[in-house]
Amino acid sequence: MSIGCLHHQKNHTSYSLPKDPIHPSPRSHKIREMSKRKPTRAPTTDDPPHLQPGSQIEISSNDPGFLGSWYTGVLIKRAPSKKPNNKFVVEYTHLFEDEAGTKPLRETADAVDLRPPAPREKVRKFKFSEEVDAFHNDGWWEGVITKELENGRFHVYFKRSKEQLEFGEDQLRLHREWIKGAWTPPLEEDKHVKESDEVVTEGKMDYNQVVARGKLECDNTAIKKKDDNSASKKKLKSDLAASGGKFESNEITKYREGERVEVTSDEDGFEGAWFTGTIVKALGKDRYLFQYDCLRTDDDTDFLKEKFDALHIRPCPPEIFMADSFQKLDEVDAFYLDGWWVGVISKVLNSLSETNYEVYFKATQEEMKFKYSELRIHQDWINGKWVTASKVLHSIPLQHLCRYLFLNVLHEFFCVSMGLGHYS
Repeated sequence: MSIGCLHHQKNHTSYSLPKDPIHPSPRSHKIREMSKRKPTRAPTTDDPPHLQPGSQIEISSNDPGFLGSWYTGVLIKRAPSKKPNNKFVVEYTHLFEDEAGTKPLRETADAVDLRPPAPREKVRKFKFSEEVDAFHNDGWWEGVITKELENGRFHVYFKRSKEQLEFGEDQLRLHREWIKGAWTPPLEEDKHVKESDEVVTEGKMDYNQVVARGKLECDNTAIKKKDDNSASKKKLKSDLAASGGKFESNEITKYREGERVEVTSDEDGFEGAWFTGTIVKALGKDRYLFQYDCLRTDDDTDFLKEKFDALHIRPCPPEIFMADSFQKLDEVDAFYLDGWWVGVISKVLNSLSETNYEVYFKATQEEMKFKYSELRIHQDWINGKWVTASKVLHSIPLQHLCRYLFLNVLHEFFCVSMGLGHYS
């Protein structure tokens, strides 16, 4: 589901989730055989401040169509259970169970999908290729600035929905991750801090009123309504004019038979991963048959083939020469389980023999250690161009470096042949 398919109403907003099941692909079966990840668990006692009853929070969702978004709300209590659990009852600030917008939506959410409201600089000049959160349809959606317009407006590209919308600087905040109880990157100026929920203060409820209303509902009813709450997020038709956004579709790249490309999937557990291979043939209507380089069929008789639409295919990214080693907060792709997984360098591990890096993967909220040779700078294919995160703009494309070295060698040769001495 694209974020442009959410409708903004005057007094309330409610959504329903797509009901189409996600069918596991042969690739998911193959990779899950290779590795089984342990789920990240929140502590069952001594909860941090943002998991205390009454805390203002931001809530993420793993539901299809809502990945990469955060909505404001209030933490009500730990979800009732006979056994210790990591789930909490939350109440949204701007999502409602009824069409009249009188009953805020309540859900049970896992602790890993909750965080404090993200901090935000009061005044900030945004730049091309910066990762930002854009406030759209009552939620914050992760994207990247692809164009600076006039009058403080920007084009923002959303990787998951593969669409581009226009926003004003007052609708943006620098994208941050909540990692081990701290914001990454930290605020640039502490004195300019303001929480993101100041933008959506209208409709906030006093916690005592929330608790009083909650006491009228029994615990069993709250859990029973879990499925009903998900269904109550009503997906309505697009009305971008209501939110001030302008839609620009991403250019569809055409591919040739035999062309080397990378593919990605929206399947749960594979967000942010790219796998290399070859276009076998075109299937019509911007669909292609793709063959993986490394993944094989279950009977190991051939390399795995799958069908993909053009929006989930891109050319192989160009190699980028790093003038220095990777730095903390650089956005990178890490090679793991035969694919490139997008993450952020959370720690640089220097030693006498070599430098390793800890990479944080926000999709799974895990950290893993990688060698320099297992990483590459993350790039996005947007409207037929490669866009690199702002923190690595010091990197030099390999072809530019080769041209620079060639011209210097040529100049050196000219100076020596003319008897001018060595060029310096």
